[in-house]
Amino acid sequence: MQVQLPDEHTHVAFGETLGRLLQGRGRLYLHGDLGAGKTTLTRGILRAYGHRGAVKSPTYTLIEPYALAGKRVYHLDLYRLGDPEELEFIGGRDVFADDALCVVEWPSRGAGWLPPADINLTLEVAEPGRRARLASATPRGAALLAALFENAPGSGR
Repeated sequence: MQVQLPDEHTHVAFGETLGRLLQGRGRLYLHGDLGAGKTTLTRGILRAYGHRGAVKSPTYTLIEPYALAGKRVYHLDLYRLGDPEELEFIGGRDVFADDALCVVEWPSRGAGWLPPADINLTLEVAEPGRRARLASATPRGAALLAALFENAPGSGR
């Protein structure tokens, strides 16, 4: 499935739609080059649970927890991760064992340690704006994408 995101407003709105669909749990892995819009999409996801403040990528802290609307969302940025085993030392096992939503930027840096994603989402620059390509990796992910496809204008398979 792919979705064209022609501007920042649409990009954030798509994140909100995705956030509502995820219902505050599961694993969403965000792929894409620097500047592709992974954190912008995460801002939309967090808005679905009532967050109205700024969202910055947790590049140095690796994990930014949010408690919103009775949900727990963990935003992880693994760009600076030296070794996937470092996730063990920062409490990663507890984060992924929690019945929460884990949004992970740069999941390839945690390969071999991270559990499977429900949805892998790749963002790429596609003038105007960005293009999001989504693929399910679990049965829950497949069901979520089927529901998203029914409700997302401008989406295509």
